[in-house]
Formats: sequence, structure tokens, C-alpha cells
Amino acid sequence: MEHVEPAYQVKLEAFTGPLDLLLHLIRKNEINIYDIPVALIARQFLEYLTLIKNMNLSFAGEFLVMAATLLQIKSRMLIPKEEEFGEGEEEEIEDPRSELVRRLVEYQQYKEAAGRLSEQERVWQEMFHREPVQELKEPVRDVLWDDVSLFDLLDALQEVLTRTESQSFVNITPDSLTVQDRINAIVERLEQDSTVTFATLFEDVATKLWVIVTFLALLELVRMRMVRIYQGDLFGPIRITRTFLAGQGEEGLDRQNGHGGKGSTNNGGVDA
Repeated sequence: MEHVEPAYQVKLEAFTGPLDLLLHLIRKNEINIYDIPVALIARQFLEYLTLIKNMNLSFAGEFLVMAATLLQIKSRMLIPKEEEFGEGEEEEIEDPRSELVRRLVEYQQYKEAAGRLSEQERVWQEMFHREPVQELKEPVRDVLWDDVSLFDLLDALQEVLTRTESQSFVNITPDSLTVQDRINAIVERLEQDSTVTFATLFEDVATKLWVIVTFLALLELVRMRMVRIYQGDLFGPIRITRTFLAGQGEEGLDRQNGHGGKGSTNNGGVDA
């Protein structure tokens, strides 16, 4: 897979951590959290890290620590269990996964509690609200990731990459592959249709490199708070909806970039 130019890096304000990725893999594979197949999860975890690294997404060192932890657990589970006996009683050997399972269960409980508090907060806001001082000119942009994690997006991206035929990039120049161009294309698409599916953003994409550039453009629009991503059903189609009013997409880009004109922003080129 081609690498995005190191000068262009997407940094998300709310990036999920390694425990979130593990819970995502457990949910995706329909695994019993108390009986984790470490070999499978470790392999998929490393595949996600490779994909994130290839796209030059920023992520914390905790992911590397977790990857090392999974490999250590995997190696310990490969060692034959030696049962030691003392005074006629068999000594039970601790499962190498026990500490990780404890952390995951505890973290999941915290996430569920936080979700309940967040839902209660929305209920209270609907029950007890104050009238706005002035009429809002733009839609509320508080919730940009609705029941969708970065890892759900990476799953959808991997499906698109799998469907995309590998092509030679010999005739493609770096100037023709810019994140800014794809940002403009997505905004223009959302000007016409306020909501589109994730898959439709890649209908005019012919190469894997274009897929990655388009994906980075989408993440940049999320960071710029110009789109909202949601998923109606578990593992259902991911949808993208605009948070700007029709006809104001270019104005929003100009405000975010600090100056006017499409061509005045950082092109975000990638290596071909």
C-alpha cells in the first residue's frame, strides 16, 4: 500500500484508544470477552495499526504497548501448561488473559456508564432548556460521531480497498492527488445531497491511493466540524451528513482555512 506524504497528518480531537479497539474487535468477531482468542485478536490488532500507520494518522504510544501486551500473552499461551502438584492437590495456573479481561470489563462498564449519563444529559436538555439569545444561523454541531467509532470507519475503508482493483500509479503525478481536492469534491457532493453513504464517496475512485486520500479528506472534514457521521444499525451502512447549510460549503472551508479561495489552502499532497 502506498504511503501518504509524511507532511500531511490527520489529527483527530477525540481519538479512541487501544481498549476501544479491542472491544471493537470483540464485538465485530462476536467473541466472549471472557474467552478471547488472543492469536486472532492480536493479528487483527496489528492489521489496524498497519492501516493507521500507512494513512499517517496520529495515534498514541499506548497502541504499541497494547500490541506488545497481546503478543506477550500470545507467547505465554503457547507455552505448554505444566501442572504442579503439591501434597496431592493440583495447583491452578492463572490464565495469562485474566488481567486483560479484567481491564476490558472494567473499561466497558465505564463506557456504558458514561453512555447512560450522556443520554440522561440529552433528556435533561430537552426537559429543561432556555430560549436561545438569538436565532442560530447554522445547525448544531455537537455530535459528529453518532454510534460510529474510528474503527468502524476503518472497517468500511478496508472493504472499499478490497473492492478497488490495484492499478499502476506511473501516470499519476503528486499534484493530481491532493486531500484538498477531495475535500472540495465531498463538499460539492453534500451541497447536492445533504446525506450520502460512506460507499458513495468512493464511486469515482479508481485506485487504492485515491481511496486513502478520500478517506483522509473525510476525516479532515470531521475535524473541521463540517460533516457528521452516523450508523443507524449495528454494522449497518455508515452515513455522512453535512452540518453546513446548502450553498455555504465553500464559505465554511474558507473560514476553517483562514483565507479565501479553494486554492489557497494546503494541498495535502501524497506520494504517488
